[in-house]
Amino acid sequence: ENIVIDMLGLITLNVDTQKRWGSAGDGISQKDINEFKSSGINVFHHAYGVGGKNQTEAKINCLNFIGSLNSLIANRPDVFMRIDSIRDMTNVMDNGKVGVMLGIQNASHFITEDDVDLFHDLGQRVSQLTYNSRNMIGNGSTERIDGGISDFGSRIIERMNKVGMAIDVSHCGDQTTLDAFDISKKPVLITHSNVRALNPSHPRCKTDEAIKKMAKNGSVIGITNVRNFVKATEPTTIEHLLDQFDYVRDLVGSEHLGIGSDIDLHGYDDTPAKWYKELKAGYKGSYAFREKIDIEGVDHPKRMFDLTDGLIRRGYSDREIRGILGNNFKRVLSKIWT
Repeated sequence: ENIVIDMLGLITLNVDTQKRWGSAGDGISQKDINEFKSSGINVFHHAYGVGGKNQTEAKINCLNFIGSLNSLIANRPDVFMRIDSIRDMTNVMDNGKVGVMLGIQNASHFITEDDVDLFHDLGQRVSQLTYNSRNMIGNGSTERIDGGISDFGSRIIERMNKVGMAIDVSHCGDQTTLDAFDISKKPVLITHSNVRALNPSHPRCKTDEAIKKMAKNGSVIGITNVRNFVKATEPTTIEHLLDQFDYVRDLVGSEHLGIGSDIDLHGYDDTPAKWYKELKAGYKGSYAFREKIDIEGVDHPKRMFDLTDGLIRRGYSDREIRGILGNNFKRVLSKIWT
């Protein structure tokens, strides 16, 4: 049996589902549990772009976010297991629970280097250096000016290397992305992005230069299922998503490919209309949202099976598919979490 890791897979993003579950998870139904277990996904990297008006507010918000996840996992040990180590990945496959890796899609909560230690102690194992905007560390992907990593950011990277917290540059701007690979002594993840060569105008897609540096760094890029990241125009189908995998494989090799779907089991398009509208309105025009965010065929709880079928059609070997589904990210995390 092969481990399956979604390196940006939310356990739920639906606000109505979150309310039904409750903070302690008492409202999680057997149907919810069955959907998790039949999805084929062993580990979900559950990360939000938490921030604030300033660093203090960001830190408080992130403490609340991590605290709520830890509470949910602790109150429903029959369903969830927190993933802190590579050994936990083995254990979660044996016990059949839903593995949850704690991450934050920003690093504004690191006011000092010691905050890296604090959040690592609380269970955070992955952190993006930025979300889409500039912070004290570097530049996000939608900033007007493409700046690099600050001196403070270099110190944060050094501390993340020391404690074994994975660095993620998925939402970082181009120069910040490249700088991270140069500064870090450990592999730097791209947990959920797409290919700029296939969608030239989208800031959330990575350049060939960045993908090559990622590979030289010994790391992995997770390909997202987000419609407007995959292709700039309609139609956008699972075949165009598979083109993303093919491009990276041909450029640097399949050992540097993984999955970071950037959705939960049901996707964005089934979320409450008011929240869905507000979500789209919260991003700059460069995100280029269209009517739908999800891609048909990979917008449901068993999407990993359809994606696997697609990879088989494209001629990937069993070894390559096992790597893409989870072994590649497991391999690189084993080098980081030490």
